[in-house]
Amino acid sequence: MHFWRLSLLAFVFPAFAFCQQGGIAALGYKGVPDWPDLPAGWNFGEAAGVAADTRGHVLVFHRGPHPIMEFESSGKFVRSWGDGMISWSPGPTTPSYASIAARPACDSCGAHSIRVDPEGNIWAVDAGGHVVVKMNPKRRVMLQLGRKGVPGTGRGNFNLPTDVAFAPNGDFYVTDGYGNARVLKFSHDGQYQFEWGARGSGPGEFLLPHAVVLDQKGRVYVSDRENRRIEIFDSSGKFLSQWENVGAFSGLAMTKDQQIWAAGGDRVVLLNLEGQILGRLAPPGRLPGQVSAAHGVAVSDAGEVYVAELNWRVQKFVKR
Repeated sequence: MHFWRLSLLAFVFPAFAFCQQGGIAALGYKGVPDWPDLPAGWNFGEAAGVAADTRGHVLVFHRGPHPIMEFESSGKFVRSWGDGMISWSPGPTTPSYASIAARPACDSCGAHSIRVDPEGNIWAVDAGGHVVVKMNPKRRVMLQLGRKGVPGTGRGNFNLPTDVAFAPNGDFYVTDGYGNARVLKFSHDGQYQFEWGARGSGPGEFLLPHAVVLDQKGRVYVSDRENRRIEIFDSSGKFLSQWENVGAFSGLAMTKDQQIWAAGGDRVVLLNLEGQILGRLAPPGRLPGQVSAAHGVAVSDAGEVYVAELNWRVQKFVKR
């Protein structure tokens, strides 16, 4: 378990950066001050995930009370839910994840990733609970994949899953990353189809498949964080190519014009689908308008970029 303890703590070290910040041009974004407007007395815990829906509303998934919070694009608070839904502690069977996510009275510490599918449904990945939950826009649970609190390697179990992404035809993919090292594909209605991946550093292998997105052609982009690369597969899981040494990314977001925002540590960069880094979102640091401990990233249809940081904040960036 020593390796995984180091892996999960990787985001806190400056060496997490994959090349010098000064070598990448800024893209002309600025942070929006005092975003969002939290209810009085409320705070974020470690902000693990963020997503934007077609209305421009923003969902924040964090490790604390009221684990799912919804805001308007302006930052106005809309509603919250999820108390009692997300695991409080990964438990004794998952000490590696507990090393960063679980503390005494850790509230909703399994929160890891949140996504909105093309139909407007909300998907929450509870890593500590070993489940992926699908909710409709009215917040009613429609589907749960995995057995809560029961890690495993079979088609009916996950072991610390990390992310979910959607194909144009409604099929979806789950990265099962910390305890396992695989990607699973499911049909639109949640039926298991197949999986691929094994522990390693070769083509089609993973040390930690941490984030996943798809392009319009159905190609699957997986951030293999501990191998500091992004691997690309076709819809059947066939390895196509990889972008080596681009970075140890925790979060990925596909834009409408088919580019990828990638976030990890003090870096948030934009890549084209050839793997070229086009520029950075913001400089590193803890001041407003800088980024640090970035874990999740999302982009709205209007081009606004949101970054969820494990240092208890979420930031919004817009073009200057």
